Amino acid sequence: MKIRFLPKSKLGVWSVGFACGFFIILFVFFQIAKSAEIKGDGFFDTLALAIPLLLAGISGVLALILGVISIIKSKERAIAVFISCIIGLLVLLFALGEMFVPHT
Repeated sequence: MKIRFLPKSKLGVWSVGFACGFFIILFVFFQIAKSAEIKGDGFFDTLALAIPLLLAGISGVLALILGVISIIKSKERAIAVFISCIIGLLVLLFALGEMFVPHT
């Protein structure tokens, strides 16, 4: 078994792409947040901030799902796929924590 940095399977490449897309969309979110006018306390009150954040979250979770599928189905052993799975898992845990743990 040979361990590489970059993936060879199609699903592995997609997983790494979604992980990179997560960081790009998150960067766009922070650039928009610098000048956005906050309209309320709810998540969807400021759509200019909610949409990029939702897209980043979806991209992170897709990186996890596609990475796990490529590891199991295609027996992908690339380091970048494992890193994208870790990133996706952290995004998923953060999103679940925000939804289910009450804020005081």
